[in-house]
Amino acid sequence: MSHNVGTSGAWCGVPAVVLCLAALLCSNLLLYLYLESLNLGTSYPSRHAHTHCPPGHFKVGTMTTCTPWLECPDIRADVRRLKLIGRGAVKQVYLAEWRGQKVALSVLSSEKYKDDFLHCVSMLRSLQSARVVTFVGVCEEDDMFVTEYHPLGSALALDKTLAQERYRSQDSWNTRLRLALDYVAFLAFLHASPVGTRVMCDSNDLNKTLSQFLLTADLRLLANDLDALPKVVRGSEGVKCGPRRLTGDFVAPEQLWPYGEDMPFSDELMPGYDEKTDIWKIPDVTRFLLGHVPGSDVIHFHLFQIHAECKKQDPHLRPSALEVLSVYRLVYDSMKESHTERIRDML
Repeated sequence: MSHNVGTSGAWCGVPAVVLCLAALLCSNLLLYLYLESLNLGTSYPSRHAHTHCPPGHFKVGTMTTCTPWLECPDIRADVRRLKLIGRGAVKQVYLAEWRGQKVALSVLSSEKYKDDFLHCVSMLRSLQSARVVTFVGVCEEDDMFVTEYHPLGSALALDKTLAQERYRSQDSWNTRLRLALDYVAFLAFLHASPVGTRVMCDSNDLNKTLSQFLLTADLRLLANDLDALPKVVRGSEGVKCGPRRLTGDFVAPEQLWPYGEDMPFSDELMPGYDEKTDIWKIPDVTRFLLGHVPGSDVIHFHLFQIHAECKKQDPHLRPSALEVLSVYRLVYDSMKESHTERIRDML
């Protein structure tokens, strides 16, 4: 009797062992597939090609073919306003619909800002790339233009977005460092753009800077608000971001009034500056983008030296945006490799 019971127990134990081995093999297979997915593509994150459309054409939403930029007759006939989604000094922004596609319709707020409005249109046209929101069309006669619509809004809403249940699993160092890469990559593009070296002047504080970028559904950054991008002319006196006095720690030292409190501010006496003002602001913007997720402290450690160089008082001693981008890419690769090795150690 005891012999029969023992035999029965052994036979009962075999399926359990087989199931355990099968489960282990499946888990290992899943881990290996995950590791392979980490190693696909380039060594650093890059946005997919803009839309593969020729100059003067666009493709948004569910469109499968490129269409020429919309003009006044197209916008008047086919673009329908749905609701107001943003308001600023220069323009009001409406959620609108064009032939079943959601778009953003920007309308001039005040005639006194028309030059800024037209500058934004000019920059959107000239800087179309993977780093800039898709331009859809313009009707200068009616003071309005159309761009791609991104429902997540500006980068100001990053923490709120990542706190949503839909995105909570993506609130990681990987996602956040990728956003910082997008930001620095745009600066590198802007400082060597097809229309010369440009400076981000709508960046006098952190919130204003973040509001210039849209957050896409796949959690990437796109430059959107291009109202103030003056051109740096080498050998000239530089640019100035408006006729008013700038204050605070966020702006670069050379943007501050240099003659003390005893002398009243004068735009004529204020020295100009160049794109190195954008470099000064990189560490502060990246600090916000990285947040406080696991791994962000390690990234800050790796970026400490380049960020110290960004904060040099002398703008000539600061690195270029391209040099900062190179370091960011190295850090991203290093973090990804370290993450991969830790998972392999679990196998």
